[in-house]
Amino acid sequence: MNTTASAGYHERLRVPLRWWAQGTMLIATLWLTLIVALIGSSAAWVAWGATAAAMILLAAFLRIYGDAKIVVRDGWFRAGRASIELRHVGTVEALDAEQTRLVSGRDADVRAYLLLRPYLKKSVRVQITDPADPAPYWLVSSRHPQALADALSAAVRDTAGRRPEQPTS
Repeated sequence: MNTTASAGYHERLRVPLRWWAQGTMLIATLWLTLIVALIGSSAAWVAWGATAAAMILLAAFLRIYGDAKIVVRDGWFRAGRASIELRHVGTVEALDAEQTRLVSGRDADVRAYLLLRPYLKKSVRVQITDPADPAPYWLVSSRHPQALADALSAAVRDTAGRRPEQPTS
């Protein structure tokens, strides 16, 4: 994680190690079930083949799901597949676990962009000021919500300070 304003911010929302352990145990259970249930000389090959395929699928799913990135750099804020120019970012607020639960549940706006992970309880709420964007805010999970909020606020201030002034008439 990088939190300096000049270098930006980068975070990857990797799945926790316990998900890998639990998935592996699930697949081991599958293997044991197949070994016990299948009869014949090819039972072991079928069990090992099915287990290998299941492990490949599990690994692919966990890698893809945990590959979501949060990046603040070069005048852009990227969260997962979405990106927005910093000039369209309004107020930024780091939320604790209870605030995140409320904003993502009872108090949620259906138009909001959500990048939430169930293994991360805290998040950052980012107001979107672009009139062409239907999302009023983004709610983004983070392991370091205050650092993300600080980096994002600093980058927005830096971007606002570098904008050329428009002539008044």
